[in-house]
Amino acid sequence: MVELAMETERKTINNAFYDSYGDRWYTAQDDPIALLRAENHIKVPWVVERIVDSGIDEPWVLDVGCGGGFLTNALALEGFSVDGVDISPESIRIAREHDYTGTVQYGVADAYDLPFQDESFDVVTTMDFLEHVEDPEAIIKECARVLKPGGMFFFHTFNRNPLSHLIVIKFLEWFVKNTPKDMHVIELFIKPEELHEYCLGAGLTITEMTGIKPVISSISPRILFDGKVPHGMKFELTESTLLSYMGFARKSH
Repeated sequence: MVELAMETERKTINNAFYDSYGDRWYTAQDDPIALLRAENHIKVPWVVERIVDSGIDEPWVLDVGCGGGFLTNALALEGFSVDGVDISPESIRIAREHDYTGTVQYGVADAYDLPFQDESFDVVTTMDFLEHVEDPEAIIKECARVLKPGGMFFFHTFNRNPLSHLIVIKFLEWFVKNTPKDMHVIELFIKPEELHEYCLGAGLTITEMTGIKPVISSISPRILFDGKVPHGMKFELTESTLLSYMGFARKSH
């Protein structure tokens, strides 16, 4: 009944606000983008460790929907060869400005039609991206197309259920000052079992999946009054995928 109600109240996702962020990608605390920066402290080491342990020699990474370059630039600092693409020219500009290695190949591109040949990359990442598109299955198939056999496909997204709707969407709207309208739409959240099916349909097999949750003790009560994400806010891994989850799949040989 809950999901039926969600379908009748379907909204259109708002991705336009990314074009107006500018340097706020890296500085804003009164905006959900600060949560993304905080999450990266746990996402980046997790991704790096699995790439290093994969046995892939000198992996080349493509970050799809790279936004302001949080993951892209972090992977470059780790010594990986990295390409980053996004539909937003302004986001690409900011990402390029914050590439302190000067090695990332950035470009504006549509994730439904990536400008790369088949089997070009060893690793493809789609972090905090799949919940912002109308057809994630098509995106995953396109990512699989440019992925080499045996390559790795990384993802992070949100589960679709009443609790995630309350915490991921409504809590942000209520407590984080500059949360854009319709930044997230519950209908576009993806259940883990759906993501499994999308990957299998693209020739990808999910190898590992883990949940992510905020460390409650790191959330200052001041957020109730100033609408700002605390500088010291932290996230941690959890077995539960009820809210937020990430993982990776391997492409069949």
